[in-house]
Amino acid sequence: MMVEVDIDCIRMSLMSQNRVVILKDKTKERYLPIWIGQYEADAITFELQEIVHKRPLTHDLLKSVIAEMGGEVKYIVVSELRRPEDIFYAKIVIEIDDHEVEVDSRPSDALALAVRVGAPIYVEEEVMEMASVVPEDDLDIEETLDESEEIPDDKLQIFKDFVDTLDLDNLDDEG
Repeated sequence: MMVEVDIDCIRMSLMSQNRVVILKDKTKERYLPIWIGQYEADAITFELQEIVHKRPLTHDLLKSVIAEMGGEVKYIVVSELRRPEDIFYAKIVIEIDDHEVEVDSRPSDALALAVRVGAPIYVEEEVMEMASVVPEDDLDIEETLDESEEIPDDKLQIFKDFVDTLDLDNLDDEG
């Protein structure tokens, strides 16, 4: 079973300059963080912010090649998470001549292509179950604070829990 997601945001680690893309489940309040490389993060961000370049970037080239060959990107799927390495795998599903072709990809490249062609983004349910983060139900900081208050530790616990799950020592740009 596949879960449709949106790109919620891309964040940068202040300590290491590494990037993480956060995918949000369209039907439930859960998020999937995937570490990605700087160039892929920039490629996704540029497209989402509609920044035009004078010459095509690599993912623009891939989009053009697929179109020139008569293909259409139907969707991309984050298909697997291999442990203990914590490496995500993705597939780009392309329709060509009335049949589908699955192309192995890094999630970051598949996402950069998906935003360029407007293709849906999916994650296998098993991957979501293994690696997604679900916010606490009672987390509502805006209702509990006025402008002069600090955020209490118990309200920050979900973020602390999320950061604790990240393996920052073994980052791999193969995301």
